[in-house]
Amino acid sequence: MLQCVVLSGGSGTRLWPLSRELFPKQLINLQGGSETLLQATLTRSAGLPGMVPPAIVCNENHRFLVAEQVRALGVAGAKIILEPCARNTAPAIALAALSADLGALLLVLPADHVIQDKAAFQAAVSVAVPVAEQGALVTFGVVPSAPETGYGYIRCGKPLGQAFRIDRFIEKPDRNTAEGFLTSGGYLWNSGMFLFKASRYLEELATHAPAMLEAARVAVTVAKSDLDFLRVDAAAFAKCPSDSIDYAVMEKTDSAAVVPLDAGWSDVGSWSSLHEALERDSAGNALRGDVLSIDTEGSFVLAESRLVATVGLKDHVVVETKDAVLVAPKDRVQDVKKLVEKIKQEGRSEHQLHREVHRPWGSYDSIENGARYQVKRLSVRPGASMSLQLHHHRAEHWIVVAGTARITRGDEVFMLEENQSTYIPLGVKHRIENPGKIPLHIIEVQSGSYLGEDDIVRFEDLYGR
Repeated sequence: MLQCVVLSGGSGTRLWPLSRELFPKQLINLQGGSETLLQATLTRSAGLPGMVPPAIVCNENHRFLVAEQVRALGVAGAKIILEPCARNTAPAIALAALSADLGALLLVLPADHVIQDKAAFQAAVSVAVPVAEQGALVTFGVVPSAPETGYGYIRCGKPLGQAFRIDRFIEKPDRNTAEGFLTSGGYLWNSGMFLFKASRYLEELATHAPAMLEAARVAVTVAKSDLDFLRVDAAAFAKCPSDSIDYAVMEKTDSAAVVPLDAGWSDVGSWSSLHEALERDSAGNALRGDVLSIDTEGSFVLAESRLVATVGLKDHVVVETKDAVLVAPKDRVQDVKKLVEKIKQEGRSEHQLHREVHRPWGSYDSIENGARYQVKRLSVRPGASMSLQLHHHRAEHWIVVAGTARITRGDEVFMLEENQSTYIPLGVKHRIENPGKIPLHIIEVQSGSYLGEDDIVRFEDLYGR
């Protein structure tokens, strides 16, 4: 039995402004195809022999987005385990192992990696399976293509068929050391992907991180099912020490092994690494969206909502979203994380949310706002329903521009079709439902003394909020 465990807890701050805390990079389509990084991760593991429905460990704030992307992919029986707080990879994997069949092989994959050659990836997993079945904790080491200083390295030891014992793990090296690794051979990039029996991982935790195992075990023992999710105990999990699987287990165990992987891998940890992972034109540019460029070379330019034009750029990154624009030389993109910290320090919200905000029922886009008014575009998925709610400080006007809406207003329930409208007075209970088979689009005009999203009193909610 083989189960894919997808780790989807990251926030991806280095890919701001496209990636935000509440809509991180793994939930975004970065490759230009039809799938997000999370969906691509699930797709590349599908079809392996003995594969059962996957487990996804995700941030509680991302739960509805993850569930919707899994549903859209048509994956049946997936288990979505909610992390009530961030505790790094070792505890997250412990939650999955404690929730799995102890004899299952767990294929642990970060949700935010790009792998271009699916066949080569699956072949590497097939090489790792018999090694893991014999009790080894297997990681996948990427065959290096450059003297990269941003990755940790693995030195290969004694051969185990097509795999190797791990001689040692090496922290991120300087340039000269990395060049020596590349010249001598026998060194691989540490990818953060693993394969091992659930029981073996828990045994190693019991030996090397017993407090972590105990806290995770208590958290899972009293876990509760909530809609599509497994909600572990927050208080118990908060007591869990925070550590990566590398430090907690892999660098301490005597059973570590590595399988070389040459499959077009990238952790897309920055705009420059994403640029390298994408198809580029003859000038070395990766252009996405409505982009016009003249005399531009070696650059990544992304336009999300309008025309972006460049003249005379070389080795730059330009990323435009509805509420922010980033311009930076490629050799400075690691500093985007510092920029996000500055945004936080100044009390702004652009690090957290896009202008378009996703909800379990659909999304809303804040089109315009001013003193005592705000205009939004609401998109409600077919069959979805907003909560029954009221506001103490604002009234709302709704105009249906596409689809059909079922409206609850006080004691009334009625239908609105395209070009019809209604008014919701301050303090009146209300709800929007989409009973149709196409998306429902509504223009909402809010007016009042306070228009914050925390002015909501919920009485009924399908999504348990």
